Amino acid sequence: MEKGLWLFSLNFVTMKGVCSMTHTLDEKVYEGVLEQIKAYIEDKKLEPGDKLPSERMFSELLQVGRSSIREALRALELLGLIETRRGEGTFMRAYRPYHMVGLLSKFLLNNTRTREELLAAKQMLEKEILILSIGQLSSEQLAKLQLMLPEACNSEDHLKLFTYLFEESHHPLLLSMWQFICGFTHTVHDITYSDDWYRRMYQAMIKQSKEQMYSLF
Repeated sequence: MEKGLWLFSLNFVTMKGVCSMTHTLDEKVYEGVLEQIKAYIEDKKLEPGDKLPSERMFSELLQVGRSSIREALRALELLGLIETRRGEGTFMRAYRPYHMVGLLSKFLLNNTRTREELLAAKQMLEKEILILSIGQLSSEQLAKLQLMLPEACNSEDHLKLFTYLFEESHHPLLLSMWQFICGFTHTVHDITYSDDWYRRMYQAMIKQSKEQMYSLF
């Protein structure tokens, strides 16, 4: 990875437009935290594989609440710019060209883009990966998918399920676009569906019925 590409991506993430969707105090804090993390990475000249400070250390260093640090790091992780290793910490991640973060952010953060359009784009990508996955998953993958079906509109389970579909279907560009949108929409509204919707989705996948899948949307 060229470090300039990573920082180029982060520059777009921390653009003023991040907060153009709404103007709450929390989002101003969120934007400021991203700017400070970017400055920290530049100042320390961190490279892929280098470890980042913990949430507690960042909180003390930047003098902001841990919840704001957590949200900023979560957005960076969704974009694939950092990764969390259980029991080890958070690390810089190699830049992957297919993320196209610069192009996507210039489109998504335009002031004329509304909250509804962002949510619609997220839902369109989810519909697309479901259709592309029909007939492509093995019996083992389908069994794992069944175990991952969210309950009670759980947004974390929803993210895990669709991340699995994007990854197993080998569509990294669509995954990148979806993760990018998730990074901005989750602070406004998480798209989840009813328990029955997930069950019907799974049945459509089992029956390899595009018609039934389309009917869900």
